[in-house]
This record gives sequence, structure tokens and C-alpha cells, in this order.
Amino acid sequence: MIETLKESHGPAFGFKVVGNLTTGDVAELVTRIDAAIASHGGKPIGLLADLTEMEGASWAARWGEMHFLHRHSYFIARMAVISDIDWQEVAEMVVATASGLEAETRYFHSTEIAHAWHWVRMHPHDQGMPVRIMYTGTGLFADYTPEYVGI
Repeated sequence: MIETLKESHGPAFGFKVVGNLTTGDVAELVTRIDAAIASHGGKPIGLLADLTEMEGASWAARWGEMHFLHRHSYFIARMAVISDIDWQEVAEMVVATASGLEAETRYFHSTEIAHAWHWVRMHPHDQGMPVRIMYTGTGLFADYTPEYVGI
């Protein structure tokens, strides 16, 4: 089963997977994400996937996820994955599915969900969140770009 998280609005859509993920769940999720993209004017959005209560997924569901992510790669700016298990184990589950996704994907522990929401909403095209440049970057940190400040 998939639940839409109440914090979903504007440039961010979050969902929680409970139990085993099925192809029907994936089809329903695709419809919800398509609606979120449309309500944001077709501009890229951030995704937050809460996997803390996920027990597994069928291969058909995984295939549906891969197909969706490949088709929607342009519309997903960032993806945050929330879990309580070790990030390496989560990476094994997510990397194969998200391999066609061009967006940056980050792992957050369930205790860091507020940080995950902040980061997901902070996609490159979003001018609504303040960022204070601390260092313009001419030496060791030349390629450093502050993600967010104040959490």
C-alpha cells in the first residue's frame, strides 16, 4: 500500500510504502505523481520515498518503478529515500530501480525526515528558499555549492 504524505505540496511529493509493493501500488503512485507534476506546472519536482515500513516488492513492481523513473526522469529534480535500515542495504534496493533517474538521490534516516523534506524542496530551479553563500570558491572548495542553511 502507498500513502501520500501530508507534507506533499508545491515542488515536493512524498509517499510512504507500507507492506509489500505491488504493480497496482506502482500504477496508483504513477497517477499521483503525474498529478503532482501537472499541479506544479510541468516543472521538475522533488520526491520523498519513505521506506521505513516497506517489507518488499515484486519483480513486476520493480519493473514498473524503473519504467516510470525512466519516463519521468526530466520531471524529478531530487529524490530522498527515508529508511531505518543501513544505507548500504537501501542502496542495493534503490540503485537498480533508480538507475535511469538523472536526479540526485540521497538517503536519510527516519529521524532526519525534516531535513529530507527541506532538501527535496530545494531543487536547483526553486528560488523560494534562501541560501547564503559562505564562500565563493576559488581554492580547495572551488566546486562547493551550499545546499541549504538553517536547519
